[in-house]
Amino acid sequence: MRYLLRHASEHRPLLATCLLLALLGSAAGLAQPLAAQAVIDALGRGGALLTPVLLLSLLVVGSAIAQGVDAYLLDRTGEHMVLRIRRELAAHLVRLRIPVLDARSPGDLVTRATSDTGLVRHAATTAPVHLVNGAVGIVGALVLMAVLDVRLFLVTVVVLVVVGAPAALVLPRIRRASEDAQTAVGAVGSSLDRALGAARTVKAHGAEQREQAVIDAASGRAFRAGVVQARWEAVMLAGAELALQVSFLVVLAVGGGLVATGSMTVATLVAFLLYLFYLANPLTELTTAVGSVQQGLGAARRLAEVETLPVEDGVDPQAAPARPALAPAAPEVVFDDVRFAHPGRPEVLRGVRFTVPAGSRVALVGASGAGKSTVLALLLRFLEPTGGTVRLDGTDLATILRSALRERIGLVEQDSPVLDGTLRENLLLGAPQATDDELAEVLRLTRLTKLVDRLPQGFDTPVGARGVTLSGGERQRVTIARALLRRPGLLLLDEATAHLDSTTEEALHEVLAGRSTGSTVIVVAHRLRTVRDADAIVVLDADRVRAVGTHEELVTTDELYRSLAAAQSTAPRRDVLGTVPPPS
Repeated sequence: MRYLLRHASEHRPLLATCLLLALLGSAAGLAQPLAAQAVIDALGRGGALLTPVLLLSLLVVGSAIAQGVDAYLLDRTGEHMVLRIRRELAAHLVRLRIPVLDARSPGDLVTRATSDTGLVRHAATTAPVHLVNGAVGIVGALVLMAVLDVRLFLVTVVVLVVVGAPAALVLPRIRRASEDAQTAVGAVGSSLDRALGAARTVKAHGAEQREQAVIDAASGRAFRAGVVQARWEAVMLAGAELALQVSFLVVLAVGGGLVATGSMTVATLVAFLLYLFYLANPLTELTTAVGSVQQGLGAARRLAEVETLPVEDGVDPQAAPARPALAPAAPEVVFDDVRFAHPGRPEVLRGVRFTVPAGSRVALVGASGAGKSTVLALLLRFLEPTGGTVRLDGTDLATILRSALRERIGLVEQDSPVLDGTLRENLLLGAPQATDDELAEVLRLTRLTKLVDRLPQGFDTPVGARGVTLSGGERQRVTIARALLRRPGLLLLDEATAHLDSTTEEALHEVLAGRSTGSTVIVVAHRLRTVRDADAIVVLDADRVRAVGTHEELVTTDELYRSLAAAQSTAPRRDVLGTVPPPS
């Protein structure tokens, strides 16, 4: 409720205007039965009809105009609110910590930013106005009904309470059902994201039917949850409608008897029945608004939950306090007794110590799970060490703003992620200020010039979702070019040449070595060609640093490295771990 009120309070002036218009419309509606009574009385007396008919017409037109303007302003205010919530939510989501994102389904988070915000919109804008207006309309109608005839008023109240009150008992059920339905919709989004995100893998393995079964199961759960929600909403609306219809029949019977005995005029009975008919609108308005609030509370809880997820600090330079920044030059990197473990899991790194001299090139090798990628994640502060320190030029990484740190780091990831958009947008992702000359130089270094020349729209050609229109080698070269455009002081390479053919890899070797960029380079690699020329090689084994040295030193002194190197020397295209690298 606090979440709803917080966002509704930002639009108080407009919501107050909407409420005023709604009340004016209700007042005009409440006056219409009295005007109709005046018309009937004039007809009975043979008096002038112009004034009462004109008044009734003005009330009808005025009520319609007020309701129309009110509906427009409410919808417009609701769209503003959704815009604000989605922007805030997006700002929070893109800053979530990596471990939090790894533990969450993207499809569910997308559902919260789309479907849930729509429910909150109605609960925080339309519903409050309709709640107040409906309540005022009901009270106003009942008061005027009491003025017309107390006997019929008492009959109406008794019937409404006896027949309609039980319907209010389902309100908590509507809230729970709505929350379950939104969670189920989020599961559908997660299932679709899973299947579409790996569409080629699914198709290649003939798993379409199995994935469809997963989506169908999630859709079935969403259907059942939606049916439960619809059932309780129908019970509430049916209860309200039943109470109104029974009231009409009882009032018609009692009122008809009173008219027959001469204790009530026909005009009074007609006016009273018109008020009873009028009650249908505010009563429906009230019950619908209550249902919207219950749905909105469920959605608000899911949105508020996102706000509690921890985000990275220091990613907004203007909002963060000043701290030491990474020097523009190639830095020295020191891992000093570094330990790391994911919550509830064994340590991935235990007492890791090694130094990367400024401007040097160091390779990390080891079996899968040895902690190589974790080392890179710690350098980027995607993860924080649970013990020890990581230093750059003697400065503890924890004291450097993430934005300043990452500004000086270039990263080439193993899976070569490319965003949906144009080639230009992907290349300039980390360096939007890069000049055309800088871009041309990087394209030359990464051998992407021919690709740009043959694309139908050059730099502005869309590359598709996840770069689907590019080959694996082209995607890898795009990610390399993207990293080099930043002119990084520290270049991190995670299997940066896994998808390149041998000729292209050879051409990029000097670039990736950092010698042409003046960078300190840390490379996670398996290919012997990549690690042989490194200034130093760090061998990780069983979550620790097993050995550090050059290729020649390690072949002589370390049995594990020697066996891995020997295994590759018997098969020129095998990597240090003896596995065949993927083709370009």
